[in-house]
Amino acid sequence: SEGPSVQMTSVPASLVPYSLSFSALLSSPRPISKVESSCSLEPLQYLNTDQTQATVRLAAGHKFDRDVELLIYYKDAHQPTAVVEAGQASAKSGTLMGDPVVMVSLYPEFPESVMSKFTPCGEFVFLLDRSGSMDCPIYYESHQSRIASARDTLLLLLKSLPMGCYFNIYSFGDSYEHVFPKSAKYSQKNLKRALKRVEEMNADLGGTEMMEALQHIYGQPCIPDEPRQLFIFTDGEVCNTKTILDEVKKNCEFHRCFSFGIGEGASSELINGMAREGGGHAQFIVGNERMQPKVMQSLRLALQPLVSDISLSWDLPKGVSATIHSPPLRSLLQGHRSLIFAQLTGECSEATDGCLTVRFTAAGHQCQNQLHFDLQAAEGTANDFSFDQNGDLPLTCFTIHRLVARTLIRSLEREQRENGEEVEEIKRVVELSVQSGVSSVFTAFLAVNKSNGKAVQGPLIYRENPTHSQLLRGVWLDLMSDDSCGEKNIFRRIFSSWRKRTSANKHGKSLKKKLFSGDSEPRKPARDPLLELVSLQDASGCWLLAPCLAAALGKSTDDLEKTKPASAKKDVWATILALIWLHGVQVDAKDEWDLLAMKAALWLRAKKALCIRDWVEAGNVLLGCNVQTDALGL
Repeated sequence: SEGPSVQMTSVPASLVPYSLSFSALLSSPRPISKVESSCSLEPLQYLNTDQTQATVRLAAGHKFDRDVELLIYYKDAHQPTAVVEAGQASAKSGTLMGDPVVMVSLYPEFPESVMSKFTPCGEFVFLLDRSGSMDCPIYYESHQSRIASARDTLLLLLKSLPMGCYFNIYSFGDSYEHVFPKSAKYSQKNLKRALKRVEEMNADLGGTEMMEALQHIYGQPCIPDEPRQLFIFTDGEVCNTKTILDEVKKNCEFHRCFSFGIGEGASSELINGMAREGGGHAQFIVGNERMQPKVMQSLRLALQPLVSDISLSWDLPKGVSATIHSPPLRSLLQGHRSLIFAQLTGECSEATDGCLTVRFTAAGHQCQNQLHFDLQAAEGTANDFSFDQNGDLPLTCFTIHRLVARTLIRSLEREQRENGEEVEEIKRVVELSVQSGVSSVFTAFLAVNKSNGKAVQGPLIYRENPTHSQLLRGVWLDLMSDDSCGEKNIFRRIFSSWRKRTSANKHGKSLKKKLFSGDSEPRKPARDPLLELVSLQDASGCWLLAPCLAAALGKSTDDLEKTKPASAKKDVWATILALIWLHGVQVDAKDEWDLLAMKAALWLRAKKALCIRDWVEAGNVLLGCNVQTDALGL
């Protein structure tokens, strides 16, 4: 039966009849450099001289037109650290909340002797969601759809792959497709064929059935000495999340999985779970974030050596022991943080420091990283949860203990889902949840009336968001009134209705202008200059001296031909010009083109040209840049 609801009149965000106050206390072992938000904030207030504690507040007059999100920047953020937090004085010794805990942030380093001898290689498999929802804009008021952004991202990925590797592209919806019957050798011929298929990919495969495609990928025999790297892109959720995660986990010894959630509707359980079980890394692309920088970051991680035989050992004072409460480390990625949570038990008499040693094998070499840390809890990291005299700013509330509790609770919940409802496991989850104040699937927070301190009574009441309900209700009515709207067409119909309704009101005028020329046909946007140049690169890393390259550089073919040094070959000259343009004009997008530029520099160095510095100078004059030869990696 339906519960009671309250109908509210839709009003502009500026007229919402209530306000929001929000404040946060920030505490870190590293100095806090700044805090950013898409919402207006009051100035950051530091609480100590070393700037490791600060408060931040939401400015008055929040318009309720966006989520409240904080982006916190730290100094020296990518350094290994260990923070010990003392237990809660009122909690029983031997329990999680009663004992000290330590949070270790690892940033593994591979020895130079390993990295200098390592040649990036592998089998790169890309799995792309082509369900109907991928036809929606990448974000509200964007001119580009999710599938179009994914196509651009695949172009960058394919151009950045190293020579000698293998690759394949799969796409899925109600069914699945692949470019090659099995992973193909990376060559100009195969790259050209793959890019042609990518250009033809649209959001036209219906639903989100990923399992069959995954099973086909895992059913292909692994290529010797070519570690499999799987990249998965999806914007939704599936009905068989557990089955998919089990499949990834079953094959975790044979691949690394890098997953990408596109848009607000992507399932965090699915995206995070695939990366966790596959020993890779998860990324989410939300709001107006660009997909390409995040995906290229993951490709850099995938090009690192495979790590195996990971083990941890603690060197602690006599009488002190550590119990790890975080999931086992299945992979280590250089420059990428790995978190370890542990509960410390026992009494420390004299020694006040400990050491954690991480041993692993990378590219066949035995390696180890060590982190020494102080066992004494930092001052002010373990006060009982309370509020200040104004009743609005929570003081230090055992943050690390609660992070440990959250990690342990989520782990126990996964075990419970896999093994069934074991009474003891449920009891332990509930006990941890109540002690730590961290919610679980078996517990919930109750609303308490401030005036009498009692829990709010009565049935739940459904309230619609007054700033968006009218538009969304109209979209839903359009959908329900269309009898032909089957599963394959549902997302396309939702997007079509959204387009019509947003283009019909003042909030949607800019969206209509960007998306449409005429009444209904979308206008194809001009190609990004960077992507235009990237599309011209050969698989080997070079560019050819051609009219299309001249156009991408904003010059004529005659300009390129006449300024070419007499001793320079055409492809060498073209490649130098392309690199200068990237470094001189597209420096802000370096995260996107850095890998393909390194491949181009490697190709140029193999040519062993003696006059390279003179040629670079000539290229600078032609393109109006001032890029040093060393900056090009030459």
